[in-house]
Amino acid sequence: MLSNIKIVLVETSHPGNIGAVARAMKNMSMTNLCLVAPKIFPSAEATSRASGADDILANAQVYNDLNEAISDCELVIGASARCRTISWPEMTPKECAEKIIHHESNNKIAIIFGRENSGLKNHELDLCQYLLRIPCNEEYSSLNIAAAVQVICYELFVSAGASREIMIGDKGQTPKATNLQMDSFYDHLFQTLTDIGFMHPDKSKSIMRRLRRVFNRAHLDTKELDILRGILRMSQDNQRRK
Repeated sequence: MLSNIKIVLVETSHPGNIGAVARAMKNMSMTNLCLVAPKIFPSAEATSRASGADDILANAQVYNDLNEAISDCELVIGASARCRTISWPEMTPKECAEKIIHHESNNKIAIIFGRENSGLKNHELDLCQYLLRIPCNEEYSSLNIAAAVQVICYELFVSAGASREIMIGDKGQTPKATNLQMDSFYDHLFQTLTDIGFMHPDKSKSIMRRLRRVFNRAHLDTKELDILRGILRMSQDNQRRK
C-alpha cells in the first residue's frame, strides 16, 4: 500500500537533506523516493545522513523535471508552508493520510516537497490536486524538509495500520479487578487505616470516598490489587506486633 506513494523532492540543494529524508521514509516503511534535478546526488553526505537507509537512496529515481516524475500518478499533492494568492483545496497531514489510505490506496500517488529556501513554485502547484499544510507555529512555520517528510510519512504509516503495539511484560493479559474484588479491597483498606490509627470516625466516609476515586481512576488489574492487599496485610501485622 505505502509503496504506491512517491515522495518527490524538487531541486534539493543540500545532499544531507536527501539522506535525512531517506532515513525518515525508512522509519515509516516508505520506499519510493524521487528526486527532481537535485543539486548534488549521489553524495557521501547523503549516505551519511541516511544512517542505514542506503537502499532508499540506491533505489531513488532521478528526473530532470517534475512533470516527468509524476507522469504516472493519479493523485498529486503539494506540500507548502506558504499561503498562496490563489487557493487550492487544502488538507492536513492526517486528512491527507486518511484520503490516501482509505480512498486512493490502489492509485499511484505523489507527494511533492519543494526547495529548502522557497518551496514549490506556483506553476508546480498547478500540477497538484491538493495543497498539504502542516499546522505549526504561525510565527515560525518553516520546517526542515526532512522533518516535514517525517510528519507526513508518520501519518501515512499509522493510517495504513503498519504500526504495532509493543507488548511489555504482561500488558493486556492480566484481567482487571472485578467490582466484588474492589469492594473487598476497600473493606480491607478501611480496616487497615483504622488499625494503624489513620482513620477518624468523623471523617472516615469522606476519606474513603476520596480513596475510592483514586483507585477507581487507576482501574487496577488483579496483580496490582494483590500487591496492595499484601501491603495492607503487612501493615496490619506490624501494627499487631507493637
